[in-house]
Amino acid sequence: MMVIVISSGPPRLRGQLAASLPEVRAGVFVGDNPARTRRRIRKQVETLIDGGDALMIWKAPTDRGFDFQTAGRNRRMPVDFDGLNLVSFFPRE
Repeated sequence: MMVIVISSGPPRLRGQLAASLPEVRAGVFVGDNPARTRRRIRKQVETLIDGGDALMIWKAPTDRGFDFQTAGRNRRMPVDFDGLNLVSFFPRE
């Protein structure tokens, strides 16, 4: 299972994502793809996000049962703390 939330993303990225994942709400894409496809989609998001920001969540064999990654101009960044992903906030500019 994979969920991607896009804010202020370019139309090209939304079009690329819509080819692999249904957009269940504006900027929210959900799907169940193999690991290889998930890696390709995450790479696309990282490359095409431009001035927007994205949150990508996928099922993983971790204590929480999922893993996540951010891309773009997001104030929240995942930080590994003894094997547990926590969220760190960047200060406002």
